[in-house]
Amino acid sequence: MQAHARMLTQLGRAARPVFRPADLDGLAGLILPGGESTTLSQLLQHAGLDRAIACFAQRHPLLGTCAGLILMCTHTNDARVSPLRLLTAEVDRNHYGRQRESFIASLEGGQFSGMRAAFIRAPAIHARAPLEVLATHAGRPVAVRQGRHVGCAFHPELGRDARVHEYWLRLA
Repeated sequence: MQAHARMLTQLGRAARPVFRPADLDGLAGLILPGGESTTLSQLLQHAGLDRAIACFAQRHPLLGTCAGLILMCTHTNDARVSPLRLLTAEVDRNHYGRQRESFIASLEGGQFSGMRAAFIRAPAIHARAPLEVLATHAGRPVAVRQGRHVGCAFHPELGRDARVHEYWLRLA
């Protein structure tokens, strides 16, 4: 989360961590960061954040990166993940391989064309309408938007290019 906070600070916005439902009060939006999606799903349920985030998302934009994207989708290939169902897509966890197969690549097409992106145990997105594809890599969607919510299979916070965060902030 520190890398997302750094990116938001560079864009003139404040950031703070969310650990319990009351921490959502006063926020303009929420970033669900990368990490281990099954663990994040369990932690959200344990803290009651899954329901609180679903309610929060009805009025505020969410940005999900990697594991955060997995949590936001309607379906995942892992029954241990309880998705928030905010993006009409199915995702395959770890589609691009294990940790050692992580890579950096330039994005193609859409809003973030040419952006260098870090793919770390990244999921594959199987987008369905009404999702808008914002960027692709090797012909596959890797950044999507539905309403005010954005999901990325990569980690935009690990680079210097702030276009994903700038785009998401405009949705608030």
